Amino acid sequence: MRAEGGLPFFVYGTLRPGEQNHDLCLRGRVAEEEPARLAGALLYDGPGYPYAVEASDITAPGTTAPDAVASGTVVGELVTAKPGKYHELLTELDELEGYEAPDDPRNLYVRVVRAVLRSDGTPVRAWVYFAAPRVAHGLRAHGRLIAGGDWLAHLRGR
Repeated sequence: MRAEGGLPFFVYGTLRPGEQNHDLCLRGRVAEEEPARLAGALLYDGPGYPYAVEASDITAPGTTAPDAVASGTVVGELVTAKPGKYHELLTELDELEGYEAPDDPRNLYVRVVRAVLRSDGTPVRAWVYFAAPRVAHGLRAHGRLIAGGDWLAHLRGR
């Protein structure tokens, strides 16, 4: 299902069911939610919420090449907006994620289109919020990886 020509959103942290921003931001705006996975990314524990970083941005310590071992998968949901709610949802998520505009140095996250896998393995193009370059740099240097790429499992294991 596709809303008004807009892409669905892949959510992996506080927008997932049961988390604090799920009802706050998604209630009344979403037609469908389904389990999905984002390959080629890693999940880092941020201050109260996670950041996804593309694995191609990760380098092994002491090297300049991406670490093939570091490529991972992030677990989340694919969210499709209700008819007539796409632009409202897009605006709400951009605000929540601290996304101002492409290449804006104030961004906490960047919004990009990536292939996300449905639970049956079918790929679908979706908006994904990744850590902005300056944030990703700090996470690569000092961040804590979330094993398995699943924010909810990580919270249960604390």
